[in-house]
Amino acid sequence: MVKTIIDFLPYQIKNYPQADAICGKENGKWKKYSAQECQEIIDKISISLLNIGVAPHDKVAIISNNRPEWNFIDLGVLQIGAVDVPLYPNITEKEYEYILNEAEVKLVFVSGKDIYDKVKDILVNTPTVKDVYSFDLIDGVKNWNELLIDVDEKLKPRLDELKSTVKESDLATIIYTSGTTGGHKGVMLSHKNIVSNALSVKHTMPHTQEDKVLSFLPLCHIFERTAVYFYLYVGASVYYAESLDAIVDNLKEIKPNYFITVPRLLEKVYEKIITTGRNLTGLKKGIFFWAVNIGLEYDDQGNNGAWYNFKLAIARKLVFSKWQAALGGNIKGIIVGAAALQVRLGRIFSAANIPVREGYGLTESSPVLTDNRFEKGMYYFGTVGPPIPDVEIKIADNGEILANGPNIMMGYYKKPDLTKATIDDEGWLHTGDVGEFVDGKFLKITDRLKQIFKTSGGKYIAPQPIENKMKESFFIEQIMVIGENRKHPAALIIPSFPYLEKWCEIKGLKYETKEELVRLKEVYERIWEEVEKGNKDFGKTRKIKKIKILADDWSVDTGELTPTQKLKRKVILKKYEDIIEEMYNEDIVEK
Repeated sequence: MVKTIIDFLPYQIKNYPQADAICGKENGKWKKYSAQECQEIIDKISISLLNIGVAPHDKVAIISNNRPEWNFIDLGVLQIGAVDVPLYPNITEKEYEYILNEAEVKLVFVSGKDIYDKVKDILVNTPTVKDVYSFDLIDGVKNWNELLIDVDEKLKPRLDELKSTVKESDLATIIYTSGTTGGHKGVMLSHKNIVSNALSVKHTMPHTQEDKVLSFLPLCHIFERTAVYFYLYVGASVYYAESLDAIVDNLKEIKPNYFITVPRLLEKVYEKIITTGRNLTGLKKGIFFWAVNIGLEYDDQGNNGAWYNFKLAIARKLVFSKWQAALGGNIKGIIVGAAALQVRLGRIFSAANIPVREGYGLTESSPVLTDNRFEKGMYYFGTVGPPIPDVEIKIADNGEILANGPNIMMGYYKKPDLTKATIDDEGWLHTGDVGEFVDGKFLKITDRLKQIFKTSGGKYIAPQPIENKMKESFFIEQIMVIGENRKHPAALIIPSFPYLEKWCEIKGLKYETKEELVRLKEVYERIWEEVEKGNKDFGKTRKIKKIKILADDWSVDTGELTPTQKLKRKVILKKYEDIIEEMYNEDIVEK
């Protein structure tokens, strides 16, 4: 019986031990760890952690890409009642410093030299950190393999004792996520929070011990992490992709049955497929786009008709079979979360016999709240599906989605006021999202109460700190960061015309109107230089990638600003929706 996270692997060993429970690429070859080998390594790590002074409730940070070592440290930490703090490899040194200090992290594990160099520079300011270990070999840095050598077996009884005392209610992990003001908040999740979520998902997802899965979303994100625990529970074999760039090759090597992803990856796959189609000529090109447009008419409720199904069968044989082959040939399904999926993508991939199912959740809910199922009648494109077992969803009077269940977080670390503002007295989590039910059971997300948004890669972006930083420039009067469900953040910019006009005069640039002014190449390059300067303060996923300089003025009178000079974001998004579409240059399917 599984009650805590550390029960998942023993459950697999007892019921369907896999020879390739967790696998990763090492020196160009797949290194496969059996369930039993994993447990033996994890036990050694637990004992060595005890030996170097890690105690129950101590915090251990993991900063790494997906690899078996991540799981070994994670479970090794949890077995002794300690708490892990997973961090993204691509955030800034300043962010690392804040989190390591607030969480009072005692030990840090990093993937390799690039992360170590960032952590090393802040160690003088993080007094609780006693040591750093690396997964890769780095001269002068302790390596994780040292924890597997000369293990003090006399501590084995102590480990067994600690394992037996780990409770469902114990804090298992603190996952830091950006708040609406750009600051980080630590989400405290207990063993029960995560375990209950994995067990509930088992009733909605068809994975079995016969399946292989490819894992590439960051394990520091609760979406992939809970998924991996779920895989251990059902006995599915986990293969970690070498990198995002190697996913296509890894798919062909592994031939997985399932994987989870964010919409942005499917967008990129689709964009690449459409580009390939446009490069075809003659009859082949005509057949390709005929099939694509057949796919875009696919109805998820089964109301396609005999003639449509006949055409779809031909399209699948002539065109879509190649899509399936590009994903390894054995895909039974793709689960999408962390941001909104474009309906057309769910439609066309499912038409291509690659079922895509969208779910919904938050870090604060461990994470799954709802998901579209694979059986007929239990999925609906454009929605995030019905609530999973043991989770309740209701819509508040203001339209906000509220959630309750055993997966709801313990609270925010060291932020009781914020916790109280997020979880009400009756235990309902206020998600900050607005939604409605379709057909009485399928949840549809329609809006956000707060300004924070997600890119299609699932990254939260708090626009205000970015905007405030950019407005430090003399060239920028107003700026609005955009990017909800898009590839990356971008920005609409109103320049400071008096300053800009003076600069143009010095440079000898000629123009007649503001419209001509903002279209000058030199103006664009100068303002982009200012944006790049501001970008240095933000991690990779929060950097502005595109800008549009506008000749307008935003004011209270014209409707873009409130009386207190705050941006009316919805008004601005609506006003410039055509320009925004051009900025992101979304594909138009040829007919």
